[in-house]
Amino acid sequence: MYRENYITALRTELLEIVSEQLTPVAMRYGYSEVPLETNIKWRPQVLVLGNYSSGKSTLINEFLGVEIQGTGQAPTDDSFTIITFDENEPADSPIQVTDQRDGKFLLNDPEYPFETLKRHGLRFASHFKLKKVNSPFLKNLAIIDTPGMLDSITERDRGYNYQDVIGDLAQIADLVLVLFDPHKAGTVREAHTSLRDTLPAKTFEDRVLYVLNRIDECASMTDLLRVYGTLCWNLSQITGRKDIPMIHLTYSTAAAQKSGRSDDPQTGYLQYLENQREELKKAVLQAPCHRLDNLASFVETHGERLCHFLEGMISFRKKIRQFRAKSFFSALAGSLVGGAAAWVALISFTPFGGLDPVLQITGAGLLSTLLLIGWLAVVQKYLSARFLKRWLRQLDLLTPLPNQTRRDSWASIRDLLYVNLKNSGGNYSLTQVVGEYAMVKEIHDKGSREIREALKELNGMTLDDDTDPNAAFPYWAAPATPPGTDIED
Repeated sequence: MYRENYITALRTELLEIVSEQLTPVAMRYGYSEVPLETNIKWRPQVLVLGNYSSGKSTLINEFLGVEIQGTGQAPTDDSFTIITFDENEPADSPIQVTDQRDGKFLLNDPEYPFETLKRHGLRFASHFKLKKVNSPFLKNLAIIDTPGMLDSITERDRGYNYQDVIGDLAQIADLVLVLFDPHKAGTVREAHTSLRDTLPAKTFEDRVLYVLNRIDECASMTDLLRVYGTLCWNLSQITGRKDIPMIHLTYSTAAAQKSGRSDDPQTGYLQYLENQREELKKAVLQAPCHRLDNLASFVETHGERLCHFLEGMISFRKKIRQFRAKSFFSALAGSLVGGAAAWVALISFTPFGGLDPVLQITGAGLLSTLLLIGWLAVVQKYLSARFLKRWLRQLDLLTPLPNQTRRDSWASIRDLLYVNLKNSGGNYSLTQVVGEYAMVKEIHDKGSREIREALKELNGMTLDDDTDPNAAFPYWAAPATPPGTDIED
């Protein structure tokens, strides 16, 4: 009971950190177009990728316990399908699709974390849908099925950027399954691009599981070893990793029996192999347990990037303020010189020499003021615009990049900072940005460390642990229990 309360309260506090402290800053300066918590407030998600005919739909159907997704040798579904649990159905009702919604509903309903996908356009929305299924397997997670990866298809053929969509979904997923089959062991172009570029940029290596599926279709053990070796070679070349990632070997026993392959003497080698279907299923069911770790990583990552973003803003604001101060004092000196020259001229020329000295000084002062106003209104504005353009061309000089971590962080926010400075012209409150930077940095430095300590404490608890659930909460977490929780139970 305490452990469950602890998990619930810690997850709530992590979401509050994001929504109440990081999101206002992120949206104020264009770091994010939507609230950051949009991507993490929903249930844990498992993204399933793979070549067409790699067995994605069959795998999902076996997990759910009933045929929900269409199957076949040729591509059968070109949609991104969110499969989630329907809590309104009675527990004893047969497993089935209880509700379906289209992409427009999904993209506009604040309950779901897909608002950011609107940018992919109407063509994508027409290939995006929701299925509610009353399968117990989905009680604590959702599955995202994807169109099979192809070799020759282009963005023009699909009508949207497939890799961008995959990247956005991978960023919010707690686990990513990448399926291959013996006939296309990692050679499809879209799979190559996803593994080489998209997934490394949007998620972490430990969230990606590789699956060699349909191994019962290999003609012999030799054929399987050849396929496995090919896939290992392709993955090492694509990912650039020296170590070969774990590859789960799976097949559908039901499909093998239905096709008669299970009785084929040539597939006798399968008895010497462990069908890792159940192991894969257990890994998928662990996705909710990874959610807290992923939330902690989310806070750390965006805290670090937002700090770097604000650091760039502070650096530029200081530079342009210093430039404008120098320009102002130069203009002030110039206007005073101009006023003095005017006063000398007034007393030197006969028509004005007889004027009252007060009028002479007033005229010189007025000319000096007009010169200063003209400079500030026209010349300094022009010089400030040139100063901004110069720094936009050399944006990398705004912040030190001594190591790869800083370079990676800078690469993720550089374009956002460029847009911010171009649109604002550097006209924002330095005091406010400095204060917000200090707040975000504290969350990243101190908060992230204490989040990890809280997670470590959680990992040390047993299911029946009666430790005080408030004992190890970070400094930012309120000691209150979740609503509706009776701590005396």
